Amino acid sequence: MSKQFDVIVIGGGPGGYIAAIRAAQLGFHTACIDEWKNSKGGPAPGGTCTNVGCIPSKALLQSSEHFEHAGKHFADHGIEVKGLSLQLDKMLARKDQVVKQNNDGILFLFKKNKISFFHGRGSFAKAGEGGYEIKVGDESLVGKHIILATGSNARALQGAPFDEENILSNDGALRIQGVPKKLGLIGSGVIGLEMGSVWRRLGAEVTALEALPTFLGAVDEQVAREAKKAFDKQGLKIELGVKVGEIQNGKKGVSVAWTNSRGEAQTLEFDKLIVSIGRVPNTIGLNPQAVGLKLDERGAILVDDECRTNLPNVWAVGDVVRGPMLAHKAEEEGVAVAERIAGQHGHVNFNTIPWVIYTSPEIAWVGQTEQQLKAAGVKYKAGTFPFVANGRARALGDTTGMVKFLADAGSDEILGVHIVGPMASELISEAVVAMEFRASAEDIARICHAHPSLSEATKEAALAVDKRTLNF
Repeated sequence: MSKQFDVIVIGGGPGGYIAAIRAAQLGFHTACIDEWKNSKGGPAPGGTCTNVGCIPSKALLQSSEHFEHAGKHFADHGIEVKGLSLQLDKMLARKDQVVKQNNDGILFLFKKNKISFFHGRGSFAKAGEGGYEIKVGDESLVGKHIILATGSNARALQGAPFDEENILSNDGALRIQGVPKKLGLIGSGVIGLEMGSVWRRLGAEVTALEALPTFLGAVDEQVAREAKKAFDKQGLKIELGVKVGEIQNGKKGVSVAWTNSRGEAQTLEFDKLIVSIGRVPNTIGLNPQAVGLKLDERGAILVDDECRTNLPNVWAVGDVVRGPMLAHKAEEEGVAVAERIAGQHGHVNFNTIPWVIYTSPEIAWVGQTEQQLKAAGVKYKAGTFPFVANGRARALGDTTGMVKFLADAGSDEILGVHIVGPMASELISEAVVAMEFRASAEDIARICHAHPSLSEATKEAALAVDKRTLNF
């Protein structure tokens, strides 16, 4: 006999588990299905983000940053370190423990909110009068409403499939058992830069091969230039405008033939190669044809502005639908869908979704870039403030980068904020709040910020929009 639910969520990543919790909070009898397994075969909810993405990568970024600081920067603070050594196995074990803590935390939240959890892959069986029948192993569930949150998978390079030994996705890049002498990256996007940063800090010689002629094309050009200068100084080699040719995967490593931006043929030998050329929506095993669920040409589930699919009472959120593939975007959509099911007016403002790249320096932004405003013919004012003029940044010993404000030339409404520098991931939240409330640059400029703090750079950049910075 089938088990009946008001809401069934397929996928336990950020979009899925948050949707399930919000649905349960709203009084719905809720189930969540997720197939991720830990090393012992047990449930590991949290999706790509928790298991092989956001969480483990940040754990390694933090550990590798500590290692680099101890080896290169502690001396500036009067701290002498002798006999510094890397215990990579312990570093990776700590990363795994951080992941487990997050997995266990989600299972606790399911129990707390009385959500029925099913470990396995959920797939459509059929649609009926009582809702949709979902199969999970030998279990049969029926849900009046279905929320699909099945996430995405790493995109493989044609002719170079992932073996997670030499040719690595984000998954394999987090599990390298020894620091490679030479590490290659195909793609210099968010994942590639973060993983490249980890292994560069630990001693690898890293080279990124990027097909696009510009670095971080989605980032404000001024900020991207500042970031690239910092990466060049660190020794992270980034080749732009390249064409990757044949890739040969052998016992001793990976050989990559490529042509540089001047049309010159090159070959590089790497111990390991990380392929980071984007992600593709994941509908493997979902069996959409059983109920007539429509997908687009990319394999993403087609939805409207409110995350409704072509089927009544079937919704989809996160990486498997249109929009940016960001964990926090998936969470907001999950909450909004649960509230819409309850007859409320869930809302997601795509214009105020922040983006972060957790390199050093960090890069974060919200809203439009200067090049976007120019292309749209919007009249704007810009203001910047460098961290080199910020007292807290000097005390930290990290003065790379700046804060940049873009505001409407007439109304002074904030149109975009872009940060490259220390703790940019935390500083961007003030800008998100300001833009959500349609604040002006003058509003931020008039607000008292604690001294000394990095956030003073945000205030000063807002002042710079009106050409009246106080400390630069």
